[in-house]
Amino acid sequence: MYPTREEAAVLLKEAASRNPGPWEAHSLCVAHCAEAIAARSGMDADKAYVLGLLHDIGRRFGIFHLRHVYEGYKYMMSLGYDEAAKICLTHSFSEGSGIEDYVGNHDTSEEETAELIEMLADTEFGDYDKLIHLCDACGAATGVAHLEDRMGDVKARYGDYPLAKWNYNFELKGYFEMKMGMDFCG
Repeated sequence: MYPTREEAAVLLKEAASRNPGPWEAHSLCVAHCAEAIAARSGMDADKAYVLGLLHDIGRRFGIFHLRHVYEGYKYMMSLGYDEAAKICLTHSFSEGSGIEDYVGNHDTSEEETAELIEMLADTEFGDYDKLIHLCDACGAATGVAHLEDRMGDVKARYGDYPLAKWNYNFELKGYFEMKMGMDFCG
């Protein structure tokens, strides 16, 4: 389950008022990118938009790194939005990767980290997880960026970007280009 577009927009606005920053514009970019790709891939464009809009909703609680994944998952679950919660959990990880592949600081407690590891191990990535992962990898606060540029920016800010994650993003790009029957600009 996930909220309507209107409900998701209210959740994002409220969250951004609590913790203003470029993550709001980034979330809007991811949402628009996901909507466009979904519409051309035979997926539900409204669902993709909402999931893209809410993927970083855990940032409403403060300036966090890994913790935003945990907080977003918990928050969406508390509202009964299990599909949005799943996206909050999966958007920062490549399919089959572990918590060690998170790009950024690990600012969760040992218990929270263990919970994230367990949840990720029990999660199967579907097309919406993959779509949001791709759109997160090319959606900047200023608009859609080429994958190399956006991943390079993340690497410059955090000091690392795992090669496996880099390659996974290009696999996703090819996967969705095949589904759309056209090249993707990212």
